[in-house]
Amino acid sequence: MLEMNNILETINMIREENLDIRTVTMGISLYDCVSEDADRLCAKVYDKIMRCAEKLVPTACDIEKTYGIPIINKRISVTPVSMIGGDLPEEGYLKLAATLDRAAADLGVNFIGGFGAQVQKGMTVGARRLMEVIPQALAETERVCSSVNVASTKAGINMDAVAMTGRIIKETASLTRDRESIGCAKFVVFANAPEDNPFMAGAFHGVGEPETVINVGVSGPGVVASAIRRAGDCSFSELADLIKKTAFKITRMGQLVACEASRRLGVPFGIVDLSLAPTPAIGDSVAHILEGMGLESVGAPGTTAALALLNDAVKKGGTMASSFVGGLSGAFIPVSEDAGMIDAVARGALTIEKLEAMTAVCSVGLDMIAVPGDTPESTICGIIADEISIGVANTKTTAVRIIPVCGKGVGETVSFGGLLGYAPIIAVNGCSAERFIARGGRIPAPIHSLKN
Repeated sequence: MLEMNNILETINMIREENLDIRTVTMGISLYDCVSEDADRLCAKVYDKIMRCAEKLVPTACDIEKTYGIPIINKRISVTPVSMIGGDLPEEGYLKLAATLDRAAADLGVNFIGGFGAQVQKGMTVGARRLMEVIPQALAETERVCSSVNVASTKAGINMDAVAMTGRIIKETASLTRDRESIGCAKFVVFANAPEDNPFMAGAFHGVGEPETVINVGVSGPGVVASAIRRAGDCSFSELADLIKKTAFKITRMGQLVACEASRRLGVPFGIVDLSLAPTPAIGDSVAHILEGMGLESVGAPGTTAALALLNDAVKKGGTMASSFVGGLSGAFIPVSEDAGMIDAVARGALTIEKLEAMTAVCSVGLDMIAVPGDTPESTICGIIADEISIGVANTKTTAVRIIPVCGKGVGETVSFGGLLGYAPIIAVNGCSAERFIARGGRIPAPIHSLKN
C-alpha cells in the first residue's frame, strides 16, 4: 500500500522541484521497408512510422492526465537510415529525411532520431552518401535529428569520419546561419553510442532492438538539488546515500510511466534512462547540484570529483529501482540547457577544457557548446577527437554536440529557444590541429579492448 507521505513527496517533487518524464520515445525498426526505389522506400517508411506510432502522443497525454506526471516530449527513433538506404543516391537520402520530418509532424512528436550512420570502423557507400547530405537535411527539416558513431572501444577511432563530421558541423552552421546555426543542435558525434537511448539528438533504434519498443527518459536535477540543500553539511558518504535514495524514487516514477505506456500501446518496454537532464529553468540545473555540495561555482577545483560522486550515486539508485536501466543514465552537462552552467561560463569560471575533464565521469560529453562561428574546421575536429578518445579509453559513451554560431564571437550570447536554451559563446584554444587531423586513417583500439 502506498503511504500518504510518499504520495505527498512525489507531488511536491513535480510541483516545486521540476520533476518530470523528459521523454517517452518509441523505437521503430525500418529493416522491412528496404527498397531499391527511393519513392517506394519513402512510402513504406512513412506508412510504418504512422502505423506504429499512431497512438503514441494521445497515449502519453492520457497517462500524463491520469497520473498527474508531466511528460515533456514524445519522440520517435528509427533504424540508422544509412542501413536501410543502401546505395541510394544523395537525393534519395534527402527524400528520406523529408519523409521522416513529415511523419514526425503528422504524428505530433517533437523530434525523430536516426538519420545517421555507424562508421566506427569504416564507411559503407550508403553511410558516406548520407553523411554528405546531413547539413542540407538538417537545414531543410524541423524535427529530424542526426547522429554519427565514429569510434568504439572495440574498433578504435575512425579519424576519416571525425574529419568528415567537422565539415558537416561547419556546413550545417552555415546553412542555418539565419537561425543562430541551430542545425548543429540536432547533430551529435558519438563514441560507443548506446542503441536504446531515448534522448535527442542521439537517439536511434539499434540493430539488437525489438521491432518496436518504448524507452523512457526521466529527469530530476531539481529534486536532487533540493535534497542536498535540505541535508546541509553532511559527509560525502551520507551525501552519496541521499542521492541514491532520491534517484531510486525518481526511477520508480519512470518505471511506472514506461510500463503503463508499454501496456496501453502493446509495445515492449525497453529501458528507463535515468539522466539528470537539465533545462534553462531556474531550479532545474546539474550545476546547482554541484554547487550545493559546497563549490563556489561549477568549474572550481573539486568540480570533477563532485560530478563523479553524483553520477555514480544516480546510477546506483536507478539500478536498484529498475532491472532495465539503460540508455545514458547519469548526469548531463549541456551548457545551453543548464542555467547554472550558463552562468558559470558567463563569469569565466567554466572553460571548455574543464568541461572536457568533467566528461570523463559524466554520462555523455561536450553537449550544446556554442563556440565562435569562425572556429576552424580542424579545431572542431580536434575537439571531437579529444572527447571521443575519452570514451574509447574508458569504455564509456562520450559525445560532442558543438555549435559554431555564424557571425558571433566570445562574449556574445546565442538563443535557441525552448529546452535548447541559450548560451554564451565559449572560447576555444587558438592553436591549430590541421596537420594532425589531415593524417587520416584510424587510431587503433586500446589494448584493454581485447577481452575475448
